[in-house]
Amino acid sequence: MTQSRGQRALKDLLRQAKTLAVRYYAITGKPLGVTGEVAEYEAAQKLGLTLEVARTAGYDAFCQRRRGRETFQIKGRAVSSTDKYRGRVPKIDCSKPFDAVLLVLLNKASFEPLEIWRAERDAVRQRLTAAGSKARNERGSMGIAQFKSIAGARRVWP
Repeated sequence: MTQSRGQRALKDLLRQAKTLAVRYYAITGKPLGVTGEVAEYEAAQKLGLTLEVARTAGYDAFCQRRRGRETFQIKGRAVSSTDKYRGRVPKIDCSKPFDAVLLVLLNKASFEPLEIWRAERDAVRQRLTAAGSKARNERGSMGIAQFKSIAGARRVWP
């Protein structure tokens, strides 16, 4: 199957964004702010998803399954390839509709994907509302290791 001109242009643009993000971090020690967009693109490419239009309430991508449309919130985190599970997952908003969360771990040195993890909505919601953590309960945030330990969470790529 051949890629359309638009798909090739997008792929080239994302390659440039990855290079810029790595260089920017090396110079400033701060992220450039493209991690989420790169994560969405990589998840869609690796898992055969269709990206939704910007600012769709609750989810970033979808796919058609036999049982109907499945929707995903996609979260990205740039991590060290030697310490992949340190850091926090960006805010997960359970107030909007979606079926599952995909966590894309990107190599901080290249912005290439290392792993993609999936957790179902109900299990994510249960973890976020469990007693004990203000960050989880009030801000919808948890550590990468906590995300991986959600009941039923699994690595879906590679």
